Amino acid sequence: MKILIATGIYPPQIGGPAKYAENLKEEWEKDGHLVRVKTYGIEHSLPPIVRHFYYLFKIIPAVVWSDFVYTLDTFSVGMPAVIIAKIFRKKIILRTGGDFLWESYVERTEDLVLFKDFYESNKNKLSIKEKVIFKLTRFTLQNVSYLIFSTKWQRDIFIKAYDLKTDNIGIVENFYGEKVRGYESEKNAENAENNKNGEVDKKVFVAGTRKLKWKNLEILENLFKNIPEAKLDLANYSPKEFQEKIASSYATILVSLGDISPNMILESIRYNKPFILTEENGLMDRIGSIAITVNPKDEKDIEEKVKWLLDPTNYQMQVRKIENWNFIHSWKEIAKEVVDIYQKIKNDNEINPSK
Repeated sequence: MKILIATGIYPPQIGGPAKYAENLKEEWEKDGHLVRVKTYGIEHSLPPIVRHFYYLFKIIPAVVWSDFVYTLDTFSVGMPAVIIAKIFRKKIILRTGGDFLWESYVERTEDLVLFKDFYESNKNKLSIKEKVIFKLTRFTLQNVSYLIFSTKWQRDIFIKAYDLKTDNIGIVENFYGEKVRGYESEKNAENAENNKNGEVDKKVFVAGTRKLKWKNLEILENLFKNIPEAKLDLANYSPKEFQEKIASSYATILVSLGDISPNMILESIRYNKPFILTEENGLMDRIGSIAITVNPKDEKDIEEKVKWLLDPTNYQMQVRKIENWNFIHSWKEIAKEVVDIYQKIKNDNEINPSK
């Protein structure tokens, strides 16, 4: 088949959509499919709406060429891709990521509303721009051939918020890789250097992420100032460096106001690293038995869980739990699931052309 991947970012850029696009392209090409990727270039420097129209016209030849379009975004590339796909009667499958509207609202207002509460409690507080984004997002989601969520949690929130039909919606879980052994030699060398310099070997909690309000980093920074035996690592790294930091860390911690399917936690599991995770997440159906969860708005709860994990007995118990947890969802499986979805909607359309 001929498949077009529409994505706002692509390697060497860093982020979930870039990772997904690269790996699915590789898997589909292994299976003999022809794959093109259309991503933002000059569009990053253009103002909103202008960038959407520029991208819309840019992808026309690739959409016409394709059998189906697979897009990894609900607004920046998703909306123009849906418009062109409808014009040329092409099937388009959209995989949701985060929530651009909620994230933008929190950044603008600094109102730390939980993702699960946003659409019910804050829709009347949207700016004119945000109301336009909401309507365009609703148009996009209601006009795809098929809508993929990575978690039931986000699916249920979006179905209600955007008044979505359920007959063309499904779940394709995130990538869960095989377990990887850590960089113990590097960690030992780091410890030796610290000891030589007379520094205390603190237990490092990796929390590196984008400096956004909804990531709730301020509460973490304040908390770790009062825990002398622990150190918070908030630096941003390349994907390879980030994996190495996780592998050589004591644990990871994520206390955002809502995280659909956080890759940092999935990487922690691959390296058998304990983690503390916001209870506002979409992964609990899968990883609930090995997760330490916290209320992201309750600093006392977060502090108690960090101190609990600093206890060696508790820590080793968590390590053993994660070591015994073995679920794999490969890129090959994900690629096949998406192709199966296309085949299903294609067959359904042949039976009922009005769809």
